[in-house]
Amino acid sequence: MSQHDLKLGHPRCGDCPIRHRAVCARCEPNELEALDAIKYYRSFEAGQTVIWSGDRMDFVASVVSGIATLTQTMEDGRRQMVGLLLPSDFVGRPGRATAAYDVTATTDLVMCCFRKKPFEDMMASTPHISQRLLEMTLDELDAAREWMLLLGRKTAREKIASLLAILARRDASLKAGAGACSFDLPLSREEMADYLGLTLETVSRQISALKREGIIALEGKRHIKVADFDRLTEQTGDDTDGGVLS
Repeated sequence: MSQHDLKLGHPRCGDCPIRHRAVCARCEPNELEALDAIKYYRSFEAGQTVIWSGDRMDFVASVVSGIATLTQTMEDGRRQMVGLLLPSDFVGRPGRATAAYDVTATTDLVMCCFRKKPFEDMMASTPHISQRLLEMTLDELDAAREWMLLLGRKTAREKIASLLAILARRDASLKAGAGACSFDLPLSREEMADYLGLTLETVSRQISALKREGIIALEGKRHIKVADFDRLTEQTGDDTDGGVLS
């Protein structure tokens, strides 16, 4: 596995593009300085494995740019994608020596890594870090529960629309209250099918239907434009207004 220490040429913590969303979001300037002293950057090419399930993991990290997948392999060799890591998401678990999942770069990936033991020491002495990590963990739990609903109860169309909406919400181009957005789809249609429990043909058919109805527009194979985000969310099947669904 080739990996590069990219500390030189990368911003200090206070200037980081994920500064206000990552595990360091609540940190004071002196706490950022302490984090800066224990961090280093790693880059991975699309398709490259970051770490294998069960391997010793001597670092934790935040995704700075790019997308990674979390995958679990079963005893008979079947593989299931169980999660996506997007910019600002946290990788690894303090207090656990080994990785729980295979982590693979879907696109070119840059991660801001922290040596695990110094990071764990900082968690114990810096409430801003431990509180933010707890907040992110609870958000991840909510997302996992939402995903259980998506996989268990939603139609194919609702699954596709939900995945697109999740990616759009996390993309920097979607501003609060904005109706339009655009983003690059980090997964191939085959990967989307695997992730959503659908066939490749069903994924292609539903994306074509959303395109035909003007809900999304495609530029090339991966770039998606959404003219009206509310129209997209209407396709997810979610009760967004808190009322009774009819």
